[in-house]
Amino acid sequence: MTPPDASPVDVEDVRSRVDAVLAAYLDAQRPLLAGLGRDSVALVDAVDRMLSGGKRLRAAFCYWSWRAHGGAPDAPATEAVLRVGAALELFQAAALFHDDVMDDSDTRRGHPAAHRSFADLHGRSRWNGEGRRFGDSAAILLGDLALVASDAEFQRAMPAFPAGAAAAARDVFDLMRTEVTVGQYLDVLAQALPWGQDPAVDESRAREVIRAKSARYSVEHPIVLGAALTGADAAARSRCAAFGLPLGEAFQLRDDLLGVFGDPSATGKPTGDDLREGKRTVLVARAMAAGDEEQRRLLSSRLGVRDLADDDVAALAALIRDTGAERDVEGLIGELADEGFSALEAARLHEPGASMLATLGHAAVDRQA
Repeated sequence: MTPPDASPVDVEDVRSRVDAVLAAYLDAQRPLLAGLGRDSVALVDAVDRMLSGGKRLRAAFCYWSWRAHGGAPDAPATEAVLRVGAALELFQAAALFHDDVMDDSDTRRGHPAAHRSFADLHGRSRWNGEGRRFGDSAAILLGDLALVASDAEFQRAMPAFPAGAAAAARDVFDLMRTEVTVGQYLDVLAQALPWGQDPAVDESRAREVIRAKSARYSVEHPIVLGAALTGADAAARSRCAAFGLPLGEAFQLRDDLLGVFGDPSATGKPTGDDLREGKRTVLVARAMAAGDEEQRRLLSSRLGVRDLADDDVAALAALIRDTGAERDVEGLIGELADEGFSALEAARLHEPGASMLATLGHAAVDRQA
């Protein structure tokens, strides 16, 4: 029985059952990769580390949407739904491996990012060539390996569902992966384009990136996917998108706030990493729009400075707060959350799935990590 104060991802043992699928995948990979070359096992260990820190929100959104659209916990397809959840977690791992390379991130979930870890291995081992290039290459291949695994787990689940439901779910899964890839490109492009000349355009571009790269694959698509697995029609899937997208956007906006103002012990990332990485977020766009000339100058000159001292990071965060941007983004999160929860209520889904989706939505939007 689930304790009454358990995390929503633990209700009906969703997290532990998804973790069991992921553990079985890793167990199968170790001898397979070892047979290809003993040094290959390091890749499995790196995927294991990436998977071990996940909240399993995406898997839980998928499962509870399936329940909210009529799926029963003792149905023959239950384990297959959880396998789809594992496929979502593997896809997220792939996206994170690649994202960390493109963002040149130092850490992930309190540990060195994979490309940093493999670069360090290269240096300690005194191997030939450039350590940074080796690390980046290893992380890209890790992302590819996780993508292969994600697709394999998804395919393994599909025979449990009627052909029409499986086809609809495959369409959602493929669209999700395409959108994230395009969203990642739009993010890279945003980093390269001029910034600060037109804050309204900057914010519009930042929200495009949020929707394509994060909001849809983090919340909307897992919810739509769970509905599709029950055979829900296009209208029902559209109702899922109506509450999933605003909640997903609020989820990412919360992440942007935590990237500047969060507690490192909770987020697993040093405070201000997003500022050092120069992330072009709605938060920064609003600070540029609301700030005076000197504040805009400081933001423009210090955003993206990789070796920015801790005191300078703190001063930059305080500057952003002084412009009112933090308050504005909190307000936007509230507006999007209200829109999402209202649409969820209007969808009149089955219980306990509907209530669990609301609980998960609050966990995504109101979190501190």
